[in-house]
Amino acid sequence: MINNPTVFAQALKGLQTDAARASLRGIKHGVEREALRITPNGQLSQTPHPTSLGSALTHDTITTDFSEALLEFITPPESDPAVTLQQLYDIHKFTLAQMGDEALWPMSMPCYVNGESRIPIADYGTSNVGRMKKTYRVGLKNRYGAMMQAIAGIHFNFSLPEAFWEHFATIRGEQNNIEFQSQSYFNLIRNYRRWCWLIPFLYGSSPAICGSFLQGKNTKFDFQKLGKGTLYLPYATSLRMSDLGYTNSQQSALRICYNNLPDYIQSVRSAIRTHSTEYERFAAGEQGIYEQLNRNILQIENELYSPIRPKQVARSMEKPTDALADRGVSYIEVRALDVNPFTPVGIEEQQFYFLDVFLLTCLLADSPEFDETSYAETESNLKRVVTDGRNPALTLILRDGENVEEVALQEWGESLFGAFMQTAQLLDEASGTDRFSVAVEAERDKLRESNKTPSARWLNRLLQEEKDNGQLGLQLSQEYKSAFANHKYTHFTLADFERATVESQSAQKAIEEADSKPFDVFLKDYFSRSE
Repeated sequence: MINNPTVFAQALKGLQTDAARASLRGIKHGVEREALRITPNGQLSQTPHPTSLGSALTHDTITTDFSEALLEFITPPESDPAVTLQQLYDIHKFTLAQMGDEALWPMSMPCYVNGESRIPIADYGTSNVGRMKKTYRVGLKNRYGAMMQAIAGIHFNFSLPEAFWEHFATIRGEQNNIEFQSQSYFNLIRNYRRWCWLIPFLYGSSPAICGSFLQGKNTKFDFQKLGKGTLYLPYATSLRMSDLGYTNSQQSALRICYNNLPDYIQSVRSAIRTHSTEYERFAAGEQGIYEQLNRNILQIENELYSPIRPKQVARSMEKPTDALADRGVSYIEVRALDVNPFTPVGIEEQQFYFLDVFLLTCLLADSPEFDETSYAETESNLKRVVTDGRNPALTLILRDGENVEEVALQEWGESLFGAFMQTAQLLDEASGTDRFSVAVEAERDKLRESNKTPSARWLNRLLQEEKDNGQLGLQLSQEYKSAFANHKYTHFTLADFERATVESQSAQKAIEEADSKPFDVFLKDYFSRSE
């Protein structure tokens, strides 16, 4: 059930030339994988970011997210998924070799954490930019709590080559320029949000949590208990994406616009300039005390939680919206993926092929603009699936123009897979393979038999083996650590990583030595740009 199937059919037909199909081979992906460092007994590491991994501030591939213990591995854009996976395996091998007896937690929801004070906030050194990054994270802790920030995910970056845009603009009867490409990416984003519920259904891997995650707080969810301290929902797919995870009550009223780039930029900039009475209680520089960067609804643009973001590579100290305003959208970042616990690097090759199909279909299909009601419907569908997605009786809100109805998840999904298979055949022809169709069929099997989804497999294993979430996570973390010890570097070399360590540390030192402004002046200058 896609909007106006004729538009989709015309796009597919227009891409049937040899040159157009060849351009599709230039689709590129990058991955950002987050992972907690854990101790041998499965608790959160309390040690600083290992110096042998280089500077978290300046390293290109190994950094930290919210916590010193929350690593983030970043791969550059590549057209071949196999290359990206080789890079990820190599990064994991090197990192684990520098961690002593520690291991990497293999799932999204955190391991056992004995209180929020045991989640060390990431430190980036003494430079102004380093202090800004840490202060932002202090603000996140004060605003939302540290536990939420210890959740890990996979970010999947996707971009289309210039050659494709030349063909696609002709199909759409438009001129190929930054404005056309940016608008097309926003069309993709809206369809993604319409169908985003399918991502946690297919890839959600967090139906259970460690009881320590709640820290004794009340919750609206009717959890069932397993073992000594595991809580789960029988039909949940991704508790990471639920109200337990990335939520911000103030953000729900922001009305971020996804209809076009100018309105998106305006709505995000408004959020980082709008005062929040809720955050007044935290210091923002008074007497030199920083408990947050400012008292606005968003401290900076990265605080906006969304399952997908339009992106442009930002220059040094350039705000994301300034980069978008100057150079348009160059790629999109999918943020709704749980860490896949059934693979050592958190993502499997087949996911790349299906996500290519999914995202290209989002682009090629008609994508009506959102109003508040239709946007809210997409949010409702996502919430239903993350907590109850495998319930055979679950229905979703389907809008077709003015017509709105409740339909079964499987019914809507089967219709979408009909479109996905057409896109997959196009990509197969372009690449001389059947990998895209095979990936689509594998995901369609999950739709038809939800016990094949990662969330069902994980929960069933916990129940069958009568294990706590933490027990199984620790077991897998040790298995993966041992496997990486035997892994042979295939893309990078040990010398590459050792060189990157030294260079990143030198780069951080140079930044610190070049600082000449007091921190408060630095922040004032940063936020005054493009005002």
